[in-house]
Amino acid sequence: MKQRNLSAKKKIHSFFLKHLKNHKIKKIYLEFKKNIENSGAKNFCIALSGGPDSIALTFLAKCYSIEKKTNYYYYIVDHKLRPNSTDEAKLVKKQLAKFDIKCEILTWKNKKIYSNIQSKARNKRYELIFTECLKKKINLVLTAHQKDDLFENFFIRLIRGSGLKGLSSFSKIKTRIIKKKDIYVLRPLLNFSKLDLIYIAKNTLNFFVNDPYNENDYFLRIKIRKLIKQLNQSGLNFKKFKLTLENLYKSNLTIEFYVKKNIQKNTKFLSNKKSIIIKENFFKKPDEIVFRSLSELIHMIGNKQMYTRGSKIKNLIKNIKSINNFKKSTLSGCIIEKANKSIIIYSES
Repeated sequence: MKQRNLSAKKKIHSFFLKHLKNHKIKKIYLEFKKNIENSGAKNFCIALSGGPDSIALTFLAKCYSIEKKTNYYYYIVDHKLRPNSTDEAKLVKKQLAKFDIKCEILTWKNKKIYSNIQSKARNKRYELIFTECLKKKINLVLTAHQKDDLFENFFIRLIRGSGLKGLSSFSKIKTRIIKKKDIYVLRPLLNFSKLDLIYIAKNTLNFFVNDPYNENDYFLRIKIRKLIKQLNQSGLNFKKFKLTLENLYKSNLTIEFYVKKNIQKNTKFLSNKKSIIIKENFFKKPDEIVFRSLSELIHMIGNKQMYTRGSKIKNLIKNIKSINNFKKSTLSGCIIEKANKSIIIYSES
């Protein structure tokens, strides 16, 4: 490396480490570092949006890379859902380059979508980033979700009628988004607020972009966000809310334990797990255990990316439990047949 380039790199490293002397920033960094190291990851990438949350995450990840004397991958997805999205992505890339951070733009060449825009954009974002992860043999993606997102996702799922699993799943720091892909998402900043991350962004890299969708009441998330602001003014307490989420999560783990036990005790896999026999006792467990157990089996045998809708699983259970009506059905790539008092599930393909 040329002397001039080496000098510039040392200057940049000094810039990042200097900001860790700030007590507030250092406290957040130490929590970030602990969550990274507890994840057991040796390599990861950072998913950016250009907003203050992701710029704060970028700063913390760069500090960590300096400490570990290594480099990580930074990705920003251009969804092309707004006229200026490409310019914003290029601006973020240009600004980060000033701090020796190489950010790659991943472009979604999408067809126009008119419904469920934010959810579809989120799924495509993960798909593009996960594709890059597979190429580079990375199995961990860092995102900038913070505790305000916990509130939002809880209320969104509550409104949509999610059960215990859905209400508690987002509170996990590390999770797998797509079951067939061995790539995990890590949310190392869940214990900090958006204001904390704005503080880091403004006092370190000192730039971020604002998404105009964040003020658009057309989207359910924005409506929920404004509702939460009102609840905060009325005394909504994050510590109590987080305790509720932790209790829900523990309850969910208990149910998952009995789901696993039900599958182990009352099923028998055949043909390299491409088909399964379900014993009569499988369906004599509590409703939630039966529902989740069957959902897992359909997902496993059907080998689909997403889980089958809950309403379809419930209808299938109802039909199976009917005395004489059920003989054969298809669902999510599976064929389900009745054989005496047992049920056989096998793949359509």
